[in-house]
Order: sequence, then structure tokens, then C-alpha cells
Amino acid sequence: MSFPAEFLEEIRTQIRVSEVVGKRLRLVKKGREFLGICPFHNDTKPSMAVVDEKNFYHCFACGAHGDIITFTMEVEGLSFPEAVEKLAGIAGLEVPRQTPEAREREVVRKTLGDAMEAACRFYEEVLWSPEGRAGLDYFRGRGLSEQTIRRFRLGYATEHRTALRQAMSLKGIESAMLLEAGLIRKPEDRDQTYDYFRGRVLFPITDRRGRVIAFGGRILGDGQPKYLNSPDTPLFHKGRVLYGLAQAREAASKAGEVIVAEGYMDVIALAQGGFPHAVAPLGTALTEDQITELWRLAREPIVCFDGDAAGQKAAARAADRTLPILKPGHSLRFVTLPIGEDPDDLIKRGGAKAMRAVLRRRPAWRISSGTRSCAPRQSIRPNAKRISSVGFATGSTILPTRRYRTPMATRLKDVFASCVTPVGAGLSFPDAPGKQTIQRPAPQGSATARARVSMVLGRRQKQGVMAAFVTHPSLMEEFGEALGYLQFDDPFLDKLRQDILQNIPSESALDAAGLKRHLQGLGYSDDCDGLLGAGTLGHAAFARPDASLEQARAGVQELLARMGKYQLEEQLADAQQAVAAEFNETNWNRLASLRAALAAVNSSSSLEEAV
Repeated sequence: MSFPAEFLEEIRTQIRVSEVVGKRLRLVKKGREFLGICPFHNDTKPSMAVVDEKNFYHCFACGAHGDIITFTMEVEGLSFPEAVEKLAGIAGLEVPRQTPEAREREVVRKTLGDAMEAACRFYEEVLWSPEGRAGLDYFRGRGLSEQTIRRFRLGYATEHRTALRQAMSLKGIESAMLLEAGLIRKPEDRDQTYDYFRGRVLFPITDRRGRVIAFGGRILGDGQPKYLNSPDTPLFHKGRVLYGLAQAREAASKAGEVIVAEGYMDVIALAQGGFPHAVAPLGTALTEDQITELWRLAREPIVCFDGDAAGQKAAARAADRTLPILKPGHSLRFVTLPIGEDPDDLIKRGGAKAMRAVLRRRPAWRISSGTRSCAPRQSIRPNAKRISSVGFATGSTILPTRRYRTPMATRLKDVFASCVTPVGAGLSFPDAPGKQTIQRPAPQGSATARARVSMVLGRRQKQGVMAAFVTHPSLMEEFGEALGYLQFDDPFLDKLRQDILQNIPSESALDAAGLKRHLQGLGYSDDCDGLLGAGTLGHAAFARPDASLEQARAGVQELLARMGKYQLEEQLADAQQAVAAEFNETNWNRLASLRAALAAVNSSSSLEEAV
């Protein structure tokens, strides 16, 4: 008895090898693998490795090798059909009966696969021919090397309406097969067919084994749609496939993580930039099937969508879809790119270092998606209740889902407290959204001389703060958020502030000497154009290199509280109003970041008391 290939693959997807082997052997986790004593030969030491990410077990002593089906057959003495039926029962899958129709569909799938492979080769050949010059220029213009272009098998479809059909006809592939594969189209009112992809650069889409099952095409020029995917076929279902999965599998296994980008070029740019463990959904938000596939690669995939509103909205939808399928030891981590940038832009601007800084950045908490008309706190409990897993493992203890929901809802309630409670001196926020009021001290007049003195003192304070960041870079960990939101009216100090923020992430372990070398590379002098001279350090002892970190911390905190308190409070008020009016990921990220910044510089204020 034979079974459809997609059914066998579904069994392997649903059940980890370690689950099956672990019922027979005692397995010990070593990194991303498991080790156990091989049952196929006499041994007293662990020699069998079980690798879930690659769906196999292997004994280094006797050479036994296979997947969950092979293991079940060998250990339990079952035939192939019997082993498949047993595993299907464990996975909760209904065993398909191989009717003549099913066998015919299997033949069609194989033939369709052959047609897709032939089409891919054709499009690759066109790209490197004179006819594909426009496509090759596009890829080279995006900074892709020849090695990268060939690795991802990128191609080009000319404007000719029947170029693919004619080329496939010469290979004996009939139009009916091309129609079934979604490679050509046939108008209802005419018999003449035409190529589905024309005037586009093409990105082959493969299954997890690297077999071509579809294409994505980007138009060159201003036509619409900008991106076009193959239609659903017996081979291809858009919501179940991740672009770049075949190329990323091994790298993700080695790195212990997988990055989820937004589009084809993001994945390719990340791979070329040193991040080969990147994949992408196909033009839509992550689906439940895609999230499950990601969890096979890593327990906490990193979602890194574009920094624009569309990217953040897609991230919010992904978070929303994750809640009902959360399970023990699995989650999603979201990081946010700079506004208006995608991974390709970021890597071109700042290289792999800038991308790593984004990936290492502490993620914001995500819970709900889209725009909501209700206040944020009103959406907490319904979202927490959507978690459907029966329990969450903590060590050897299984926590009932309700014990997970309750602390999560409590944490979110605390996080959102600033939207509905007084925050910071001089601010008042009633419960009713949309009615926030801001109360600030009225400006007081002063004489010209007093104003001049105040200006000089203010500049000295800012110089002292920036000098402290140069001599004690670790202050970025606590005060980096606040520094990012402040603005200095002195052009030199504001440029220095931005250069430090862009080159020294808050998680960096760079010491003062290393930071000074970085700044010198940007054109600053050895003493940062006088900033570290006696004129500044004589008035800011806390910023001197020989000052202790605690002294520097206390001085920076005091001055940032004086200088930045009202700047941060004003921006926080705007952020709170934005969240109350439209609850989306972009607005929420800004609110959470501002609250952290204000808490850092004003830890003794009513902000802490409010949360």
C-alpha cells in the first residue's frame, strides 16, 4: 500500500523524532540534539543522535539511520503501512486510502514538479541571456552578487506573451500541464493561452526540500500588481509555505534561531549580509501553518518586519494569530526596524553590525493586532483567554493555561496603566480616552543676563552628560532610551548624541577606549573636539574617566531629569493620546519606549508609583 507524499510529510511535520524515540529510549538533550543508547546494537554509551530540525536519528557506532517511520518499523517490527497508520493516529490524522484517483493525483504532482523545475531553469537561462538584461541589471542594482543570484535561482520573464509556453512545448510539456501548474493562463472567451509571468524578475518558491513549487514575480516599472505569486495548485498553497526555507534550514539549525522578514528581497539581502537563517511569508501576514513551521526551526523565531506602518500591522496580525496556538516552550519575538527601513536598507547603511544590533535589542511585548476602538486595557483579558494550550511546562511542572493567562493579563494591565492613570509630575490623564489634559508650569520671564547665564549652564550640563556617555559607555544600557528621545539645540552635541546612538547599541560591551576609536573614525578628535577637556570635566566630575560608574550614573540621571523631563513628558503625552485613539503596534512601541526612558531618568517620580 502506498501513501501520498504530502501525507507522509505531514506526519513528519506533526511529530518530532525525539517524541517517538524518547518513548523507547532515555534521551539527554545536548544543545539542539538528543543523545541516547542505540537500540540496534549492544552498547553501554550514548551513540545515537536525534535531530528534530532535520527529522532523523543517526547512530555513530552502527550507522543506523532514519526518520520516525523507519524507527517505528524497526523497533516495533511493523510493516510500512502499519507504521504509517500508527503514527497517523498519534498525529491525529486520517489515513487516506489510495483510490485510483489518489494514485492519479500523485502522478500529476510528480509531473507538475517536473514542469516547475523546467520552467525555473528556463527563467534562469533568460536572466543571463541578452533578453534578460533588464532583470539582471535590477538584481545587480539591488547589490546582489552573482553567487547570491545563482544560489536563490533568480530568473526573468520577458514581455513576450508565449515565451515560456513555446520553450516548454519543445521539451514535450503540454499546455494542459502548464495550466495545472499555474504557469500559463487561458481567457474564458478565447482558446489562446498566455504566460502568467511577463516583464518580471522571478523568485522561485520551493518546498522545504528545495523542490520548486511556485514563483513570485516583481514587475519592473510602474505596473500593477507590483508583486505577483503563482496561484494555488496541487503543489502550492500560499499560506503553508515560507520563502527561503530550503536555504535557511541548515543555517537556522546551526544558529539556533530563525529570522522572519517581510519579503523576498529582505530574505536574500539578509542571506548575503551574513544572516542565511532568514525566511518570509508570501505577501501576507504569518499564518498558523507558517508559525508552526517556524517552530520546527527554532522555539522563538524573530519576527523582523519593515519599520513602516504596513510592516508593524503585519507583525501585529502575526502576534494575534500566535495566541491561540501557543504551546509550552514556544513563542515569537518581535523586533522593530527603524521607521521607513527594511533589512536591505539597514544592511546597506550600517552593515551586518547594524542588523545584529536590531536583533539583539530588547523586544517590546506584543499581544493584539490592528486598530481597536476600545481602550487598550479592554483588550487584555479577551486576548489572554485566547491561549488554547492545555498547559505550559516550567521545568518538570505543567502549569494550567489559566495560571499562564492570569500573570500575563496582570503584567499587561500594569504595562498599560500609564494610559489611564496619572503619570509624571505636571501631567493628568483621566480614565476617559480622548480627554487627556496636560498641565505644565507657565514660563517665567527673566532678565537678559539671567537668560544668558541659564543658557551657559544648560550647555555645560549637556556637555557633562555627553562626556559621561563617552567615558562610561555602559550607561547606554540604562539611559539609551532617554538619550534617543532628547534633542539638543547645540548642533555639535546633538550630532554627537546621534552618532553614539547609531554606533553603540545599548547592549554593546564596548569600553571607553573602543568608543573613542569609533568616534575618531567618524571624524572626532582624541578629546571629542574639546568635550573631554578641562573646560567640561572641571564642571562635571562625574564624567571624568576616573569617576566610578555609580558616580557617573548618579550625575547623568540627575542632569537628564533636569534637562529632559518635560521633553519626555510631552512626547509621552502624545504617545498616550495616540494609543488611546488607535491601538496599533507602532503607537504601542513608542509608548512603551518613552515610559522606559522617563522611568530611567526620573526613577523617584510618581511614574514608578503609578506602575
